[in-house]
Amino acid sequence: MDKKIVYSGIQPSGNLTLGNYIGALKNFSELQDEYNCLYCIVDMHAITVPQVPKDLRATSLDLASLYLAAGLDPEKSILYIQSHVKQHAELSWILGTITGLGQLQRMTQYKDKAAKQKELNAGLLFYPVLMAADILLYGTNFVPVGDDQTQHMELTRDIAERFNSRYSETFVVPEMMRAKKGARIMSLQDPTAKMSKSDPDENASIYLIEDDKATARKIKRAVTDSIGIINYTDDQPGLKNLIDIYSVFADLTPEEIVKKYEGVGYGVFKEELAELVVDGLKPVRTRFKEIRQDKTYLEEILKAGDEKAERLAERTMKKVRRKVGFVQL
Repeated sequence: MDKKIVYSGIQPSGNLTLGNYIGALKNFSELQDEYNCLYCIVDMHAITVPQVPKDLRATSLDLASLYLAAGLDPEKSILYIQSHVKQHAELSWILGTITGLGQLQRMTQYKDKAAKQKELNAGLLFYPVLMAADILLYGTNFVPVGDDQTQHMELTRDIAERFNSRYSETFVVPEMMRAKKGARIMSLQDPTAKMSKSDPDENASIYLIEDDKATARKIKRAVTDSIGIINYTDDQPGLKNLIDIYSVFADLTPEEIVKKYEGVGYGVFKEELAELVVDGLKPVRTRFKEIRQDKTYLEEILKAGDEKAERLAERTMKKVRRKVGFVQL
């Protein structure tokens, strides 16, 4: 591979939000021209919490369709399903043998879940190692993730360096890639929290798979404040979040947006933002429906991606098996 490698994985659990689109999917076309990109549907991560099997299969295909609808070109990038490439599980086990239990128990997301759940499965503790395996299998240089994944990336880098130190240089030590703008879109009902596909409040998140009227309604109901003046400031977090969204879809700076709406009320601003977002998402939503209904096309893309990913993963695993001392015939 002559270009740097970018790796990204999204769980097929729940409906992707506007935040996922702005922070990840919207950047596909730009990234795949500059880098060699692998996009993974991480269904093995998804089963760390109970899933309805038929729903998991459906959401995995939904996610693949959204990747393609958002501009992923299967001729330029690799789109595949994690569970179809057995080397993910194999490398995860090997990396687990050099990862400290204390490290995993100190992971913030694990501690948060441990405090809320009476009974935890081992997968919740171990999944950061699987995440490390996902990334390291492909010689990844950059991983586009948000700040909430910093700890997981630090663990991945630590595991790579530890393996390289013990067994000789094997893995590329990856770096985080942050989105240029719009990387952190907040909840429409609680602007102190990130927009989430698992938020129980249906008005808090704009979903990529929903009708246009629902999207417009949520924007118009979004929390703002009683100040009544359009400004881009931390003192008005709800409005600031809406301006961030506007900035992405209009390709304007926050300062330009504030100037445009000087002396204008929130109602007019929200109305025009709703139109902007609905129009901006329309091509993705239309293309999604077309792709999702063409099962043959979708399966062909995924099978080809699985095969490409497996070839790359096996190249890494041959080196790993030899270095740890496994007999290879």
